[in-house]
Amino acid sequence: MNLIDKIKGLAADQFQDSVAIRRHLHANPELSFHEHETSAFVVSKLKEMGLKPEHGIAGTGVVALIEGKNPTKKVVALRADMDALPIFEANDISYKSKNEGVMHACGHDVHTTSLLGTAKILTAIKDEFEGTVKLVFQPAEEKAPGGASIMIKEGVLENPRPDGMLGQHVAPNIPVGKIGFREGMYMASTDEIYLTVKGQGGHGAAPDQCIDPILVASHIIVALQQIVSRNRKPTNPSVLTFGKIVGLGATNVIPNEVKIDGTFRNMNEEWREKGLGLIKKMAETMAESMGATCQFEVIRGYPYLENNPELTRKIRKAAETYMGKENVVDLDLWMAGEDFAFYSQVVDSCFYRLGTRNEAKGIVSGVHTPTFNVDENAIEIGMGLMAWNAVSELANA
Repeated sequence: MNLIDKIKGLAADQFQDSVAIRRHLHANPELSFHEHETSAFVVSKLKEMGLKPEHGIAGTGVVALIEGKNPTKKVVALRADMDALPIFEANDISYKSKNEGVMHACGHDVHTTSLLGTAKILTAIKDEFEGTVKLVFQPAEEKAPGGASIMIKEGVLENPRPDGMLGQHVAPNIPVGKIGFREGMYMASTDEIYLTVKGQGGHGAAPDQCIDPILVASHIIVALQQIVSRNRKPTNPSVLTFGKIVGLGATNVIPNEVKIDGTFRNMNEEWREKGLGLIKKMAETMAESMGATCQFEVIRGYPYLENNPELTRKIRKAAETYMGKENVVDLDLWMAGEDFAFYSQVVDSCFYRLGTRNEAKGIVSGVHTPTFNVDENAIEIGMGLMAWNAVSELANA
């Protein structure tokens, strides 16, 4: 039996066990930086495979090595995130979240399950490949500054340093049985913007005696849309969105201040810096021109995610061999953020998408929604494909 068929057979053999693991994780979600039970569960599963996991990196992160023949020849890292979101699950399923207000609404339960399955496959065939596979189970993808940034600071990309890193993410817009790839820039940088417009409140019937921060804030919001449309180059995708405005006045009360929260997303680091400067200057200047003040705060998020073109082409070719060329699709740019981007800034990386949609089963909801779910057949594909991608890349020494 050739290696690809052996991997597919091993994935099929452990499919039911992997579904049970996924459902356990889904029913017991934990928020970012609080994945204590999840981390302990991962460690126990890795030890059952005979591995020696290191845990406690970035608080709850777990790392383990699978060494094949000639382990120093080449190193490939595989990453799965483990955290859930603060969402009340609305699915009517037997494995619905037991932690009220916390839900695996972004598929990280699938990512963790798939990587555990991949680990089991690779452990079974470690005498049939050369090099080392580094398993990275990461906390806090969903919360700044991102678990990836902390794991990197704590040495996850050293001892041994990977020659390449792969990440896999569920895709509810892609049918189960298909995989998506994109070379180069794929996902955006993400910054959180907080504006506080301060004026002078008073009676709604006497606006002439006030400095109305609601009016000032309205002008600022409209004016800031020019930052993207009139300053960035067409080749630099960029989004500026404000999703929260709090004034706390009343029908007849002008408040003293208004708070505005938004996000700035980009695919170019130079424009990212320039854009933030323009936003700050325009907001402060406009407020001043209307007799108010504007305090500007930015929380720096993740950088843009770039898939190394050469590595991505090789992994895509491996996926076509495993899945069939007809089941590998192109991905569009996506303005969402992902802290796997931190890895992509340090080591050659490839972040691809695993189709999980099944319209016939009603599995169509997007990530970060209360009804998100996956076709669990994607788990068999995900763990087998990642194992095959890893050994294929190790063979490209």
